[in-house]
Amino acid sequence: MTVTKETVIEGLKTVNGPDFTGNIVDLGLVSEIFIADSKVFFSITVPAERAQQMEPLRAAAERVVKAIPGVAGAVVALTAEKKGGGMENAPPRQPPRPAPSHAGHAPHAPASRISGKRGVPGIEAIIAVASGKGGVGKSTTAVNLALGLAANGLKVGVLDADIYGPSMPRLLGIRGRPETKDGKILQPMQNFGLKVMSMGFLVDEETPMIWRGPMVISALTQMLRECDWGALDVLVVDMPPGTGDAQLTMAQQVPLAGAVIVSTPQDLALIDARKGLNMFKKVDVPLLGIVENMSYFIAPDTGKRYDIFGHGGARKEAERLGVTFLGEVPLEMGIRESSDDGKPVVAAKPDGAEAKIYRGIAAKVWERLREEKTAAESATPAIVFE
Repeated sequence: MTVTKETVIEGLKTVNGPDFTGNIVDLGLVSEIFIADSKVFFSITVPAERAQQMEPLRAAAERVVKAIPGVAGAVVALTAEKKGGGMENAPPRQPPRPAPSHAGHAPHAPASRISGKRGVPGIEAIIAVASGKGGVGKSTTAVNLALGLAANGLKVGVLDADIYGPSMPRLLGIRGRPETKDGKILQPMQNFGLKVMSMGFLVDEETPMIWRGPMVISALTQMLRECDWGALDVLVVDMPPGTGDAQLTMAQQVPLAGAVIVSTPQDLALIDARKGLNMFKKVDVPLLGIVENMSYFIAPDTGKRYDIFGHGGARKEAERLGVTFLGEVPLEMGIRESSDDGKPVVAAKPDGAEAKIYRGIAAKVWERLREEKTAAESATPAIVFE
């Protein structure tokens, strides 16, 4: 049975508005309704100062929509019209507190950095791979970093948080739809030893995601927290490019153990990369390091090296900021071809030079996670006797 917007609207007219005055449709609180693959997406506008009180209203709307024949699922978000929404809303820094020791396990996100953030059961550490702008190879770096971590003996998952341009289904050669447990909990897709979740598994590749920020956050929250990830040492989050509300909210709400910034060497890309670095600093997320992608090109016929986009800019920026430089990834046709074929180079050519580079980057990221964990555990508040 085909689900239509009209059917959804009629169902939502049975949901009372705030304080039981009218219904949410006639009160103009329902956003544009988006339907893809029998899944319904929309948001409800509520007063900003009462947003937390409106959760029962959101849940009621979600139940009504899910009960409509033919509806396979619903993503309903609360949104509020308010000023700002940018860096001025970043939470204040939290005072350090000691993190419990977990000998023999992956390093947890430092407790001082994630105060007030709810963890995800079974996941030891969550790291973000981010960039200040699109087109720098962030997703390719994220998937090969994940494969590099797995090659080094870790249990790894990938969350494709780029709602508007999900890449993981193509990069990892995964097709089909994820199954659910009890009709509620998503089962991640798998390939090359990675557990993967992406909006690209839930909607067709050609479907445009024309969403407001709150709907994006709601979808990301469901993919993160309503997914059966099982036991993972690391979950790699391929963040959306840029530093907008979606990225900021993810950094604020998800207990990130650290962030990896991807940039190309040229000055324009580095300007945007600095914005990403500063965003994570604002919300007290440790910076694990910078990767310089498309760093250089080796001509296959002559072996001559060309610095097409300049060279060393990301390394110099890392040194200037006191951030770890994780490595240089060349502009290599094989990386692009294997990515397009759904066989990332670390999996397709594990003994190749490029795979060795990514495994080296993964080893440095893992070491930085251990350093951050040690630093958090040693940040015990001093006891002063007067």
